[in-house]
Amino acid sequence: QVQLAESGGGLVQAGGSLRLSCAASGSIFSINDMGWYRQAPGKQRVLVATITSGGGTTNYADSVKGRFTISRDNAKNTVYLQMNSLKPEDTAVYYCNAAIQMYMLGSTNHYWGQGTQVTVSS
Repeated sequence: QVQLAESGGGLVQAGGSLRLSCAASGSIFSINDMGWYRQAPGKQRVLVATITSGGGTTNYADSVKGRFTISRDNAKNTVYLQMNSLKPEDTAVYYCNAAIQMYMLGSTNHYWGQGTQVTVSS
């Protein structure tokens, strides 16, 4: 089995910063793309940022470009999201996603973390 454990959420004032972490554990052969998504109350889950396996390519939602930075540490099977200049509209539950191959000849499946709440007060 595979588990994704997120941490780092919390309450912060507008203009502040938070750093989210997501560590993958369990039966893992390789991890391909990793990413962060968020879901605000009453809204659909949307992409925030993604990063390729080598970390060479990143992709961001327009709403967070220039404020958020995604990175990963493959030795720790961990992806990070550094969030700066936070705004009230960034308030949401943030979910980690990873494309993981459990076995050398196995298929790649997407796994989700349980989510971590980020609340930005005005």
